[in-house]
Amino acid sequence: MLFPLIADSQIISDDEMIINTDSVRHAFDNGPHFGLYKDTYFCVGTPLGKTPTCHNSNVKFQISISQRLTRSTLPWHTYLYLYYTQKCFWNVFERSMPMSDLNFNPGIGLAKPFFIKNKYIGKTFLLLEHESNGRDGLESRSWNRISFGGSVIIDPMLTVHGKFWIPIIDGKNNRDILDYCGIYQLGMTVELPTRFRSNLSITLVKRRGWRLNYNTIVEYSFRPFSNSNQYFFVQYYNGYGEGLLEYNIHHSMIRAGVIIKPRIFSEF
Repeated sequence: MLFPLIADSQIISDDEMIINTDSVRHAFDNGPHFGLYKDTYFCVGTPLGKTPTCHNSNVKFQISISQRLTRSTLPWHTYLYLYYTQKCFWNVFERSMPMSDLNFNPGIGLAKPFFIKNKYIGKTFLLLEHESNGRDGLESRSWNRISFGGSVIIDPMLTVHGKFWIPIIDGKNNRDILDYCGIYQLGMTVELPTRFRSNLSITLVKRRGWRLNYNTIVEYSFRPFSNSNQYFFVQYYNGYGEGLLEYNIHHSMIRAGVIIKPRIFSEF
């Protein structure tokens, strides 16, 4: 979920890709901790298949943090966290460089790690989260979710994850948000056996309805330095709901930049 960078290097071995169970237990128990929650990144890009212009190209960045609120373990060996994620779309190529959309996503929830035969296999979480763009009038967008999800480490090279939510839609201008931002998501991350520690991930967000209509996020990341959690990455987003302001407008964007992520504890 969230661990200091020094502990991160002890949790997984680059050479053998072995997860150190004792270090995982210590990282959960030795709190409180403040650090990363979801990936934190800065990237720039343009629509795929279109001529780049100052109006359709932009910068996208995300800052995501987490704070453990209790020092002691709660019932059922759970941990209480406060979360905050902020995502921004910045039109740096336009005059005056306006920030066209800011999305705020605070939340609070419980996380529980799972161990089988002294082997860490993943975690589950239950959280209450709010998301809005902080505007009023016709451009106001907001909704709430009670989310349940988790991730499972199939082996050190493959992690699968899922998230399901019960929506509470309070925004008057986005009553149909489930048709675009979805009702659940599934994904996986594959560690690639390359010279640089790299991984490929795909996340599918199912939009409401019986059709196979998914928002798709594909990312390739590689780390140039072995003792760092900073990666260069390429992100492809295809679908709706990338940002709240234009949640019902289709985007197909390719971006590249820098991403900072926990080694095996990223949230999605």
